[in-house]
Amino acid sequence: MADSSREPVVVIGLGRFGSSLALELTSRGTEVLAVDSRPKVVQSLSGRLTHTVTADCTDIEALRQLGVPDFSRAVVAIGSDIESSILVTSLLTELEIETIWAKAISIQHGRILDRIGAHHVVFPEHDMGERVAHLVSGRMLDYIELDPAHALVKVSPPGELVGVPLREARVRNRYDVTVVAVQPSGGEFTHTTPDTVLAYGDVILILGRIDKVERFANLP
Repeated sequence: MADSSREPVVVIGLGRFGSSLALELTSRGTEVLAVDSRPKVVQSLSGRLTHTVTADCTDIEALRQLGVPDFSRAVVAIGSDIESSILVTSLLTELEIETIWAKAISIQHGRILDRIGAHHVVFPEHDMGERVAHLVSGRMLDYIELDPAHALVKVSPPGELVGVPLREARVRNRYDVTVVAVQPSGGEFTHTTPDTVLAYGDVILILGRIDKVERFANLP
């Protein structure tokens, strides 16, 4: 079976989000076709990305000439030009691209992208702002929202759990969250078991409903 994570990706729009995405994909070994209508932007990235092209992707013939229909994955990273974002997404849908990711700058924009065929709509600024807000407002070391109701959080263990096997701590019964992994000081993350004993200096990953993990993360 082919590794889908290695399949090439076309990234359309090379602003801050699109260029960062294209560079990160490239660093991970994914082949990227990066496209923007601004020659200066394309030129600035030509030495850092393998395939950079200047083209107007609101023209379906330009997309065909670039070989975009041969890609199974595409990202529409166009920012403030909502009209172009919507048009390019609709053209990719018409070309029957298997998986389309599209950047939205507002809820209304996102709804339109979803309705015209984007399989995944992302809100980079909103998502990052929400993540940072969680980190700033509490003791969390990292925060990843898995869906509107659940999150995975990295945090130092509260004092009451230190030195006690997780079986005896009854974290799930008391706080309705699950300690899924632990990283000892200077070590790597490993899965927890009922016999795991936490120590000061450890870092743990906890999973649960957002309100529950927030309450747990703020334990002294």
